[in-house]
Formats: sequence, C-alpha cells, structure tokens
Amino acid sequence: MDHLSGLDAAFLHLESPETPMHVGGLSILELPADYEGDFMEDVRTHIQNRMHMAPIFQRKLINMPFDIANPIWVMDEAIDIDYHIRHVIVPPPATRGSVDKLVARLHSSLLDRSRPLWEMHILDGLPVPSDSPKGTRYVGLYSKMHHAALDGMGGQVLMEAIMDVSAVPRAVNKRKRRRESARADNYGIAELTASGVMHNISQSIKLTKNMPKLTLKALAMLRPTKSPDGSNAHRMNWLAPKTPLNATITNQRSFARFSIPYAESKKIAKLNNVSLNDVVMAISGEGMNRYFKDEGFYAKEPLLAAIPVSVRPEGNTELSNQVSMARMSLATNIKDPLERLQAINVSSTHTKTLMSDVKAIMPTDFPSIGAPWLVSSIASTLTRTRVANSVPPFANVLISNVPGPNITLYFAGAKQISTYPVSIPYHGMGLNITLQSYNGWLDFGLISCQKLMPDIHELAQHMKDAHQELLELSLKAHPEADVSEN
Repeated sequence: MDHLSGLDAAFLHLESPETPMHVGGLSILELPADYEGDFMEDVRTHIQNRMHMAPIFQRKLINMPFDIANPIWVMDEAIDIDYHIRHVIVPPPATRGSVDKLVARLHSSLLDRSRPLWEMHILDGLPVPSDSPKGTRYVGLYSKMHHAALDGMGGQVLMEAIMDVSAVPRAVNKRKRRRESARADNYGIAELTASGVMHNISQSIKLTKNMPKLTLKALAMLRPTKSPDGSNAHRMNWLAPKTPLNATITNQRSFARFSIPYAESKKIAKLNNVSLNDVVMAISGEGMNRYFKDEGFYAKEPLLAAIPVSVRPEGNTELSNQVSMARMSLATNIKDPLERLQAINVSSTHTKTLMSDVKAIMPTDFPSIGAPWLVSSIASTLTRTRVANSVPPFANVLISNVPGPNITLYFAGAKQISTYPVSIPYHGMGLNITLQSYNGWLDFGLISCQKLMPDIHELAQHMKDAHQELLELSLKAHPEADVSEN
C-alpha cells in the first residue's frame, strides 16, 4: 500500500477551514491574435491526454480504520474532469488588482478530499498590455494542489507533464492501464489495519535510531547566535519578535504579485559577493520594514525568516515531501542596505552549515498511530484559542525560492508569460513570500490573511522599491566591477 509519509500527512492533519494546506500558482498565458478555438476544451483535452504522466491527477485518499495510521493513496478511475477544470470569467472591467482578489478568493476554499486533490481554473477576461498586437488575448491558469500530494519533486513531474517548449504540444505516449489500479479503494478493514501497524513499527525503529542526533541538531538550530565578530548583526533568538502579522488567521486570503528582472538580482549578488537567495531575503526584509513603518510598528529585534530546505538524498525521485524548515535572520535592525545584505549572507551561511549536517538523518516519515486525530486536534485548538495572538512566533515570515526554467514554456498551445506562486500562510505566521524564476524573471507571489493584511499590494510595491534601491547602491559602491554575464 502507498502510505502517506508522516510529513505528507502533517499537511493534511494541520488543515482546517481557516488554514487550507494547498499550494498553487497563477500563470499568465497569451493566446495569439489569430486564435479561434475554445481554450477550455483545449485545456480539458490537454490534461486528459496527460493525466497518466503525473500521479497527482489520479490519486485520492483513503482513511485508515479508526485513524490508526495515516491515510493511503489509491487510484481513482472515475475522475470528473469538469469538476477539476473550471471556467471563471473575471468581472469587467478586469484589472490586475481584481484578478489578484479573485485568486485570493479561489485560494481560500478547501479541496474536496473525496476526489484527487487538485483543481484548475481558467480565468477569462484578463487585462492585456496596451502594446500587445490587436486581438491578443490573455487568460489565467490558477491551479491548486494539496501539499500532502505535491512537493518540489512532484511539482517538477507535474510541470514536465503538462508544459511544452513550443506552441505545438508534443506527442505523448498513450495511457497504460495499471492492473493494480483496478482495486481502487476496495481494501478490507483487516488488510488496512495490518498494513498500518507494520508501517508504524518500521518507522518507529528508524526514528529511535536517529532521535539523539536529531535532538542535538534541533537545539543547535534554535539556539541564539551572533555574528563571528560578536556583534548582533545577524542575531537569532530562541523565538522571533512579535509583529502584527504573527497572529491567528481567518480563511480569507489577500494576494499580490510582482516580477523583477533575474539579471538585476544576479548583478546585485555578484557585486556584493552574496547569493541570489540573500538578495531575495534582503528585499523581503526591507519591504516588511517599510510596510510596518507605514503601520506605525517597529521591531527592535531582527525579523526572522523560516525557509524550506530540501533533505532529499541525491538521486531520490520519490514524490513524497522531503523538506525541513530552517531559520535565518533578515537583519532588519541594520539600517544600511549593503551592510544588511552582508549580515544576511553571514546568517544564511550559518544556516546552510547546520542543515548540511542534518540532511542524512532528518526524518520525513515517522510513527503515525493516533496522529490524524492528535494533530487535527492541535490545529483546531490553535484556531479556537487564538493562542498565536499572544505567544512569540518561531519566525515572522516564510520565504521560499523555487528555481524554474530559463526558457519559454507553453500550456495547451498558449504561451506562458509569467508564473506566480500562491502558497500557504498559517496561524502565527500570517505572511508567505514565494518566488519562482522563469524565463529571465523572478515572479513573486505574496499571500496573507485578508484580516491581517488587506493592503498586501503595498508590501509588494515596497519590495520592488527595495530591490531598485539595492541595485542602485550596489552599482554606486562598485562602479568599476565587471558584472558581465558568464
């Protein structure tokens, strides 16, 4: 049986109506001026022909008897394609802001767990740039997939399945019916129970072996640190400072997006001898500083970012989530942008060093007896008690950088112009900043709770301004540097 790993199941059990645990994205697609087809029908045909190439399209969950262990995946042979792929017309007059509000609303609702955990929404009526050829039509593809079913590796498999490198979709191999899929959800109670018990025993043995090392490494990652020179440049305390965004969230979302040239960010990184990810952290931290200043709030301690770190062994192609969470300082207590960037680099280097020692022993699966009701109870308690409003957070913001292709891709014959991630905020960490590189651009997707951050578009503008300032200061500080592309 195909059991959910402990980490996959955690995304499932932590879900509540206030905290949907699906990830998604908004792709802006361009149809040529001479296109006369029915794009919805093209998309349905495109996905139906390729469903066998990505497991997420056909797998659904079956719960274990009495929640003795985590659910299992089975194949769904009766998929209602019209349910999963939907047509939405953006109310005119369509603007960038109205499209973002629509995406936020679509992202607020839970996925149906009785079906495969994905949806696609074709957004018609998007605004078109004024310099586009007459007759050009833009459409949006908003998709959402449950995080229990999709991690970075699963995302790559999905992208390879549905995207093409030319406007003419490539020919794909026909679906081969899997013999074992005919059983679907016809497992008996005794068979499910026995499988769940054996799976728990094997994971208990693995966890017991690594527990001493894991405990020491966890303490090392949480322990307060300072810069090598003894200053507070990248200090991280046991917990992050409390901000207005570190509170209990509702099920309503706010979403904003923007893009910056990849080459400009690489130039900043090269001029300052830091990584591209350090640059992303710097503009995120400065953007949050400026946003909080507008709100009349100032954090004396440096803001901390939670960052996903892959623990996938080299060569591993399993589709289960294999990721851990680390923290780093955004050095927001340093006023000078270039000095702050260097402090961020020190903090990120320290975090990478710690995580490199953890990868080999970090578990992504662990015993799950009672986990479904225990973790679900914790999630419900967080919502009812609003404890996140009063306790200091583990980190202030989650920031994720997803590498993408540096070529133009096509979906069902339409050219993809940009692709903005739409991720997950949670209680105590009400802001998620995720970006993906695509075809010469860094596409940022900012998602939060509508109650905590109704003006999230202002943060997006502050981050764009912070990027421009950092570029100008870097060029001014290194006027003779060679920043030509390799």
